[in-house]
Amino acid sequence: MAMTAAAGSLLERFRTIEDPRIERTRRHNLLDILAIAVCATICGAEGFTDYADYGRAKREWLETFLELPNGIPSHDTFRRVFGMLNPKTFEACFVAWTTEIAERLSAQHVAIDGKTVRGSLDERSGTPALHVVSAWAAEQRLVLAQTSSGDAVSGHGNEHEQIPALLAMLVLKGAIVTIDAAGAYVPIVEAITEQGGEYLIALKQNQPTLHAEAVAAIAAMRAGEHPRVAHGSDQQVDKGHGRIEIRRCFVIEIASARSDQWPKLRSYVLVESERHIGATVTVEQRYYLTSLAAEPQVINRLIRAHWGIENSVHWVLDVVMGEDRNRTRVDRAPKILALLRKCVLNLLRRETTSTRGIKGKQKNAAWNDAYLLKILSI
Repeated sequence: MAMTAAAGSLLERFRTIEDPRIERTRRHNLLDILAIAVCATICGAEGFTDYADYGRAKREWLETFLELPNGIPSHDTFRRVFGMLNPKTFEACFVAWTTEIAERLSAQHVAIDGKTVRGSLDERSGTPALHVVSAWAAEQRLVLAQTSSGDAVSGHGNEHEQIPALLAMLVLKGAIVTIDAAGAYVPIVEAITEQGGEYLIALKQNQPTLHAEAVAAIAAMRAGEHPRVAHGSDQQVDKGHGRIEIRRCFVIEIASARSDQWPKLRSYVLVESERHIGATVTVEQRYYLTSLAAEPQVINRLIRAHWGIENSVHWVLDVVMGEDRNRTRVDRAPKILALLRKCVLNLLRRETTSTRGIKGKQKNAAWNDAYLLKILSI
């Protein structure tokens, strides 16, 4: 039976992915393979053996919307096909799907951050762990896009080279893009502003001159030496889990002379985080450059929201979906699986009839085929 429209827009998007296999070797439809993998991952599966087991257990239900001409693929078939798929083609399919959703939701804050998929490290063959960079719509809690280098890379070494490719996938007009210090490079700022976006980027010693200027300007502001320059401060206090955190944000607008090197650069920012855990007090200072005006309340909120990508994406991928436990290393499969998990995370986030967390929704989907179909239909 052919897949029905009720099976959802993501699976319909998968129809655009080119099958890399020779036609005479295809015993299973590519769309069937991908659909089973998505359904299984929604229900908590973490790898190829899980996909095959899930398919066999749910074959009767899957046959209501998949063709399955030769039954359920084996785990070896899943491994071989995922290792052959073109990551760029899969990325394009993912971005087309998320862009369609984001256009309806009007994403305004886009957070960009990288993550190493630790389980992909293969010391025996000398293959480093895969490092991917993701874009996240903070208000909508939606992963917009992902990219990685042509080969797996170790750590964060070339993250600034991956970010421009990621930005090229996005619609940034009217959006504010936040990035850690890996984004403090002129080509990245140019890519954001040329698309009509604003930026708020962490500043460290990778830009020593700019960092020193920011430190000096904020210090002078706090000492009261710039009364005629637009500036301001904001303080927010969070309490919970035995901890008190006080975040002070200081913003000062700067001379326009820098804008010839750093497009639209308007302000320097300092966020000072003071944490109280019992009798222990720690203070951390982080500097930023931004195209935004001196609106400390807005900037303080954006910086805090940026780190939601750690808790709402990276933590969930590792702890709930087992990304770092997954030891898939064959060919292109680690990149494809990283994208597939983000597809599923988006689907689970967009399903709002249940008030349960991601893990709870996965359990409900595993127990209730009608609920799983609702998730797929988003």
